[in-house]
Amino acid sequence: MSDQRTTTAGRKHIRVAVAQTTLVEDPRDAGRLRAAGEQVRKLMREAARDGARLVLFPEGAMCAPNKRIVSSLPDEVGPADWSRFAWDVLREELSAVAELAGELRLWTVLGSVHRLTPPNRPHNSLYVISDRGEVAGRYDERLLSKTKVTYMYAPGTATVTFDVDGVRFGCLLGMEVHYPELFAAYEQQGVDCVLFATTGSTPAEQSPTFATEAQGLAAVNGMWVAFAGSAAVGSATPSGLLGPDGTWSARCEPSTAAAVVVGEIDDGAAEVEIAVRYARPWRREARSGLYEEHRVVADPRSEARSRF
Repeated sequence: MSDQRTTTAGRKHIRVAVAQTTLVEDPRDAGRLRAAGEQVRKLMREAARDGARLVLFPEGAMCAPNKRIVSSLPDEVGPADWSRFAWDVLREELSAVAELAGELRLWTVLGSVHRLTPPNRPHNSLYVISDRGEVAGRYDERLLSKTKVTYMYAPGTATVTFDVDGVRFGCLLGMEVHYPELFAAYEQQGVDCVLFATTGSTPAEQSPTFATEAQGLAAVNGMWVAFAGSAAVGSATPSGLLGPDGTWSARCEPSTAAAVVVGEIDDGAAEVEIAVRYARPWRREARSGLYEEHRVVADPRSEARSRF
């Protein structure tokens, strides 16, 4: 496995893998939960062979519970009954993923349900597992959909950032691509790449809307955005890595099969120089009150807005 760590002083350079996986909707099915863990570990090995230092998996990569399967009501969506989850199996699979992350020296960011103390609802989360096989952090989705917050999950409360080889990452989840202010907040925290994981599992989300929004937000903020989604919508929105100019620098082939692709974050590359070295710093300066000293005061031709 090649080492792609930063080698030039001041230059940020790292290889990042982004996966799309087939999701398990029934948290009672121990066999399928174990298969999900095996799928994740297989893609981790592929990412490591391609020199990745970090791999991002979709929301719910270990399990994305269907709102009807976990509903406590027989024929409609209602409050989730989380006693239906094979929690012990999930814990075993997560532990196996963490162990492999340490063996491969691969940072692994993984979507899963995070159990809280009953009767509290769980979080919908991204685990950040370090290259030592330790849980280095956890991001909990904050801006949940109406169904999630009404019946399923407790919202999170905080941003999460972490550094790998001099590159700063931030995490977002679910439908949070709809909220530009979340990306802007990470830009203010000096994040180089937002790791965005989603499922896109409903018919209404099979259009490229989420990916299109991610492209715009990458360009507006001058940041890389890793976009990981379900393989179920991989034909319309394959997982991949967006550059800070809003273009795809690496992307899975359009397919409904599980896959992983590896791209590079390199702030010294010529194709990102304008976005990283000029556009992003200028926008930050422009928002800092730069224009105040240049404003015209008490000019009647400026104040009269209804004439030529």
